Amino acid sequence: MFSLRPLQRAAPSPVRICSSCLRRYSIASTVRQNASERQKKVIFSGIQPTGVPHLGNYLGALRQWVKLQDEASPDTTLLFSIVDLHAITIKQDPSELARWRKEMLASLLAVGLDPRRCIIFAQSSVKQHAELMWILSCGASMGYLGRMTQWKSKLSLPSNASPLDPSNNKDALKLGLFSYPVLQAADILLYNTTHVPVGEDQAQHLEFTRELAAGFNHVYSKSQPLLTVPQTLLSPAKRVMSLTEPTKKMSKSDPKPKSRIMITDSKDEIHHKLKTALTDSIEGVSYSPESRPGVSNLVDLMYHFDESLAVSPEDLANDLKDLSMRALKVKVADTIDTGISDIRQRYEELMNGDQKELVQYAEEGTQRAEKIAESTMQRVRSAMGMAW
Repeated sequence: MFSLRPLQRAAPSPVRICSSCLRRYSIASTVRQNASERQKKVIFSGIQPTGVPHLGNYLGALRQWVKLQDEASPDTTLLFSIVDLHAITIKQDPSELARWRKEMLASLLAVGLDPRRCIIFAQSSVKQHAELMWILSCGASMGYLGRMTQWKSKLSLPSNASPLDPSNNKDALKLGLFSYPVLQAADILLYNTTHVPVGEDQAQHLEFTRELAAGFNHVYSKSQPLLTVPQTLLSPAKRVMSLTEPTKKMSKSDPKPKSRIMITDSKDEIHHKLKTALTDSIEGVSYSPESRPGVSNLVDLMYHFDESLAVSPEDLANDLKDLSMRALKVKVADTIDTGISDIRQRYEELMNGDQKELVQYAEEGTQRAEKIAESTMQRVRSAMGMAW
């Protein structure tokens, strides 16, 4: 059919998101501006429906999405998807998944995503995702997919693991998990996406998407690219660590609820979790993620929720150097509570009652996303000889 096609090294390099507005984002390139670079910006990103997000999700992705929305030019299209098809690559309880989808939609709206400015929808509601995924999978290399890190990390396998190695637990490796990057590529390419905000850990998947698009275009649309080859917007990493094990990332998979703060936690819950957060016995406050991970994590949280306090976490720690651990935890808790109080209130409004507002937003988002997706698929089908 078609195969992965390595991109020319002169292709635009990844863009890093900074605190300046979106119009200042530029693509470093040695080639002249072409038609694809002149097209309107389309930004796409997704998040799995794992229920209410914790602070790591919020600071690492969701707040950045809101920033992109607020700073984007009026003609920029922004799509944010609840990627529930990705979620079922591991076994899910149907009742929990249904609840988590609603909680995630309410959370996206509560943090500040505006349906008048962006398209918010559930991946499974737009059938074209699965259709394009199948088409792309016909040109995806098993060897390339075997080198991807997603399935290995999910199965706790080493980075050099092979899907054909009998020593690995082949029964645990399902096709959906193995082909996860192909569905991710379909998610992105379906909407003519020009920019994808991701962290460093997802850069490999974006390169795979770019090469899939280039391979498809080489076979089916040589004169004018049919699938847009997206650029990567590398987000500044905001790694939020566990409150109970500050050398590990904050995670919902942690069995200890006190390890994480949810964006809907009450003031009392925030103070209680911070009160029991692991620090150390060293007197005073200083910033050293390696030697004082617990204290540094608290300083990071306070800084990220109110960057007006200091120019950096190091400077903030210096300003707080004479505080006791107890006083530090109270300050951090108060800062976090102030930062999420409006989010918490909006979430409660959306989730209370009959949730008609949520359903309305979901249906409107699906219709808008489906319109773009079907337009792309009509062109794809026609190019491949599958249109009447």
